[in-house]
Amino acid sequence: MNKLWTVAAAASMSLTGYAALADAHAPVVGVSWSNFQEERWKTDEAAIKAALEAAGATYISADAQASAAKQLTDVEALIAQGADALIILAMDKDAIGPAIDAAAAEGIPVVGYDRLIEDERAFYITFDNKGVGRIIAETVVAAQPDGNFAIIKGDKGDPNALFLLEGMMEVIGDDVAAGTITIACEAFTDGWKPDNAQRNMEQCLTSTNNEIDAVLAENDGMAGGVIAALAAQGMEGLPVGGQDGDHAALNRVARGTQTVSVWKDARQLGAGAAQVAVALAGGTALGDIEGAQSWSGGENGVEMSAIFLEPTPVRADNLEVVIDAGHIAKDKVCEGAMDSVAACQ
Repeated sequence: MNKLWTVAAAASMSLTGYAALADAHAPVVGVSWSNFQEERWKTDEAAIKAALEAAGATYISADAQASAAKQLTDVEALIAQGADALIILAMDKDAIGPAIDAAAAEGIPVVGYDRLIEDERAFYITFDNKGVGRIIAETVVAAQPDGNFAIIKGDKGDPNALFLLEGMMEVIGDDVAAGTITIACEAFTDGWKPDNAQRNMEQCLTSTNNEIDAVLAENDGMAGGVIAALAAQGMEGLPVGGQDGDHAALNRVARGTQTVSVWKDARQLGAGAAQVAVALAGGTALGDIEGAQSWSGGENGVEMSAIFLEPTPVRADNLEVVIDAGHIAKDKVCEGAMDSVAACQ
């Protein structure tokens, strides 16, 4: 990635031009969620709605409920409801193709939200996911520089799972080659679900006779499942990394059971996607979107227009970052916190 769209840049992105577009034709933006039951998407949705309202646009949505097949029919329904642009959080990178074809056939632009839809007709907006993987690994390795590591990956149908893994391996690859760190077990986790992650971790502990020293989990929900499996074996407190800034995970950071949660400010991502969607609905070309860069880092090397936001690592020593931002209340993050957590004093 050549550059990152920082939070400051996202915050300064003007809605004036988009509001002008809305005055000419109030656009309808359809959002297809892959699995809206996950905690983090509620924040994303609120940000998308607020930005669309500010631009005079209308929000419609559908939840695929973790079904790639349902997502295709959801997109068809959003098109039938008059969507002028689509924001799609893809459940499966390969299965989503017919939805992009259907939108293109109707001249409807598509924003690939957070998860890559590797198609030159889609605009891609996300965080630097390789960077997230690097941050998780760097923080865990700082706490545990050697030993047996478990890697609990996300859903195998989501390109982000591989981007995160690539970032992690950039950090630990040399140590693995040198034998300082051993990847004792790794597994994809269907649907990124915490209970599936817990089962993966339980199987890992069984196969290694509990000889695990640290865990790289690819999101906070799965980190929670991992920590539950560790606690059942009396191993709570091992270094565990995750991402998303989930409230429960931030409290675990304060308690000392999770080492890091990489916070991707969903408010900035949601607002950015909404602004991009309104601009595209108004006729702006993909490459002319403010802040866009040309990117071809996907599995197939497809050249796309993209915006990448910068993530923030949240550890016990900087929890004030999420408190001061209003992402979580101090009393919620600090419940049961370690005495050493300055943000909770």
